Amino acid sequence: MGNKQAFMDIEIARVERPLVRRGHGQVIAKRILIDTDDMRSISPFLRFSEDWFAAPGGFETHPHRGMQTVTIVLEGALHHRDHTGADGVLRAGDVQWMTAGRGVLHSEMPYENELAHTLQLWLNLPSKMKMMPARYKDQRTDSVPVRRESGAEFRVYAGHSGDITQPHGSDWPLLLLDITIEAGTAITHEIPAGWRGFLYFIEGSAQVGANTVNAEAPDMAWFEPAGETGGAPARLHIRAAEKVRVLLFAGPPIDEAVAAYGPFVMNTRQEIQRAFADYQNGVLTG
Repeated sequence: MGNKQAFMDIEIARVERPLVRRGHGQVIAKRILIDTDDMRSISPFLRFSEDWFAAPGGFETHPHRGMQTVTIVLEGALHHRDHTGADGVLRAGDVQWMTAGRGVLHSEMPYENELAHTLQLWLNLPSKMKMMPARYKDQRTDSVPVRRESGAEFRVYAGHSGDITQPHGSDWPLLLLDITIEAGTAITHEIPAGWRGFLYFIEGSAQVGANTVNAEAPDMAWFEPAGETGGAPARLHIRAAEKVRVLLFAGPPIDEAVAAYGPFVMNTRQEIQRAFADYQNGVLTG
């Protein structure tokens, strides 16, 4: 007889309700989903925000160094340009994976008269990768593989789900799933045991984790690395109280110091000062 695989059941560490900020010149409205000075404690994640913006608002040309962004368009269209001459439009369901690496100069603006509703995650890079060449990858919604089971649908943007494996668009490993679950349906998903992650509730409510925590839109439900599991994978349970749509993000922590200021994320204060000097001297991108 074969041996049945053992699993470590993931517990939810905390549920957070995002801060809401009023609109300003750039945006109509903003939710701050991750905002902490103790970035090492949430590694590999750095910041996460949800934005609604329309012309003449948006994010004019600005720099980055030492990190990655994952930008998801929920509604409308986002017009992107960068210092390399790249120019494109992302629409609902599209994701852009950007590695700033040594440096980028780019803009993120609404397209023509359309409202842009976006999510943007900042994902860290380890020190040995912070000065790598910048790169972009646009992932169109019609290219995203979909896995279905009774009462649930999994859109696999990156990582593994069931029999689907989608290459990471980021340079640091990241699991990114867009999951829709019908009311009353329970699902279980495998997560690498040493990874940290969170669920962002876009719609509906559910009970999550082995400790059966209640969460609802727009909550963030966090889980920590499972630790020693004897080689067994970990699994996350979700039971939908009503129809629910959640984004699942998970990745391996980066056990390094984090120095962040403005658009730059490095390991030391001196490296941040160098990034500002390079930007002011016109050599940020190489």
